[in-house]
Amino acid sequence: MIFKQQWTGYRIENGIRGNGFPARVPGNIQYDYAVAHDFADVMYADGCRQFEALENDTWEYRARLQFTAKGGERVHFFSHGIDYKYDILLNGKTLLSREGVFCAVDLDLTEHLTGEDELCVRIHPHPKRIGADYGRSEADHSCKPPVCYGWDWNPRLLISGMWQDAYIETRGADYIGECEVRYQFNADRTRADVTVDCPDGCTITLSDADGNVVCRGTEKQFSIVAPHLWWCNGQGVPYLYTWTVANATQSRTGKVGFRTVRLVRNEGAGDPEAFPKSRYAPPFTLELNGRRVFMKGTNWVNPDIFWGNVTDGRYERLIALAKDANMNIFRMWGGAGPAKRSFYDMCDAAGLLVWQEFMLGCNDYPDDPHYLAVLEEEATFIIRALRSHACLALWCGGNELFNGWSGMTDQSLPLRLLNSLCYTLDPAHPFLMTSPLMGMGHGGYMFYDPSKEMDGDVFEVFGRSRYTAYTEFGIPSMASMEILEKIIPADERFPVTETPSWLLHHGLRAWKPQSHICPEVLRHYWGEPTSLEEMVEHTNWLQCVGYRVSFEEMRRQWPHCSAAINWCYNEPWYTAANCNILSYPETPKPAYYAVMDALRPVLFSARIPKFDWRAGERFTAGIWLLNDAPTAASGDVKVTLRIGERVIDLLDWKAAYAPANENTEGAQVCCILPDIPASEMTLCLTASDGMSSEYRLLYHPAEIQVKKVKLLNQ
Repeated sequence: MIFKQQWTGYRIENGIRGNGFPARVPGNIQYDYAVAHDFADVMYADGCRQFEALENDTWEYRARLQFTAKGGERVHFFSHGIDYKYDILLNGKTLLSREGVFCAVDLDLTEHLTGEDELCVRIHPHPKRIGADYGRSEADHSCKPPVCYGWDWNPRLLISGMWQDAYIETRGADYIGECEVRYQFNADRTRADVTVDCPDGCTITLSDADGNVVCRGTEKQFSIVAPHLWWCNGQGVPYLYTWTVANATQSRTGKVGFRTVRLVRNEGAGDPEAFPKSRYAPPFTLELNGRRVFMKGTNWVNPDIFWGNVTDGRYERLIALAKDANMNIFRMWGGAGPAKRSFYDMCDAAGLLVWQEFMLGCNDYPDDPHYLAVLEEEATFIIRALRSHACLALWCGGNELFNGWSGMTDQSLPLRLLNSLCYTLDPAHPFLMTSPLMGMGHGGYMFYDPSKEMDGDVFEVFGRSRYTAYTEFGIPSMASMEILEKIIPADERFPVTETPSWLLHHGLRAWKPQSHICPEVLRHYWGEPTSLEEMVEHTNWLQCVGYRVSFEEMRRQWPHCSAAINWCYNEPWYTAANCNILSYPETPKPAYYAVMDALRPVLFSARIPKFDWRAGERFTAGIWLLNDAPTAASGDVKVTLRIGERVIDLLDWKAAYAPANENTEGAQVCCILPDIPASEMTLCLTASDGMSSEYRLLYHPAEIQVKKVKLLNQ
């Protein structure tokens, strides 16, 4: 039986324990301290800086144990995860010392209990490598996810504590612990040989999605003939069977989905032309149940700056929004590490694939024996916890580890260790050393980069690109006026300058030439902004059209290109501007709906050369029928260009056809743009069956010239 405890938190500053305060489990103890001590709103202005004074303190959770145990029962303290370096003490005696974030704790207290017992979980100060620069490199000798040390969308706010559930559990001799259901297919997936890891003597029941019993007995190995296959969103039903392991008094239950997954070579990404043929673009086309599938999705980041506050309800809403947006994969970005276990259960049910990275991000992680020992323990637990989930697509060592700012190679011991663990513990799933690898693209993160004027806007950049996968690309926009009013003081809002509020909420970045607001881009297209509302409207326009045309262009490049995964999906707090498509906590930005449209399984699409047009120019666009559905598609489309009140007919494409999971290129349309008093134009692809598309483009009449602002050093 499970007994939740009442916990009291304590801050230990310079060796002195302060007064107690209520502490929630799951939660983060810095958050509980802030609530108890009336910290100002962490989201508003520079409120996040209040937590800097807490970074080097020790913390304690204490509870007077309350439980009832029957004769012969053992008493365990169980935690699903504690962050980061900690000791567990009972009545002042240390029973366990460990560091990590993701490993569960299962500690038998029975022999140490007195009847009047106090349990203490002592959290040591956050790991900070001596001599490291202020920021993420402070975490490069630890397994603590580096995101909370500060990123360009996450404030520096170091957290720790019992971020996952913890409780006292009494267990009898018939206790059933964690069970796992694994399987192997025959060659054509018509039979699954199932193995159940559970105690002896239990009855094992497997039921289909309708509740019909498929198999029941005490044998831990059995076969299922012609199982229903699990498919990702858009390719079929994410079919799940229910398993139950039971004895006379207890039972455990879970879900299992039958499918195969592997990575195969991308079409057109052949061998090097000359010897030595030692490197080529690695395989990165997902093959699910023998079918090649285009990966269309997004980068998932930590949904909150306080990880312990993320509830199942938050996960459920975020996952539902991704499914509704026609996505089929999350890349679990390595800087934040894995999510709570319930997240993966929900992805199983929703048909959302998971590309799972370990908790390495943008650092040079060492070949140090202590670090490797902690990494091995953490990674072993993660692999065993997640390997049986139907949603799991692949493992990855971490984010941008081969880049110049990281400096790791495929000979770095942490990556060799992770590769070895994945092979030993889970050979059924692919492993990548890092992302990106040769042939894959990370970036860009602007609609248009004035410092690279010759490259053009995202229409032009991605139209020229030929990557095997686009695993990070972003178009920034500002938050809504409602959010900006919550986080930026009124006297700082406009004009936008490098005040602490704008810098801390990542609208502007003092340490990089570009920023998420991209004021130089706004000036390029519209001149000097006249209001904050205008800036919000224009940045959201750019993000909507930018994400739409980028996703569609990447889909057109299938099958050479196998993935379009934008940076990023969500955010952990209110940012002033970001590349995300959901504002905190889970509010769709306008770009979310543009992405939803771009990822429809079947749609008519236009390849447009650029965003900015002027009267007298020759406008062109290529018309396509995109289809990543498992069935063929066809339809009629009428193409028109609307400028002000004038509508120009360009094309009627009758009975366009695209085979299953293939695209079809149609005709080119063109016209000389007339001189009309308007500030925008819309290319309309009108079709039935939900396949219509529209593209809102910038237009300048002949007499209107945008005053370009010369930038420094250009």
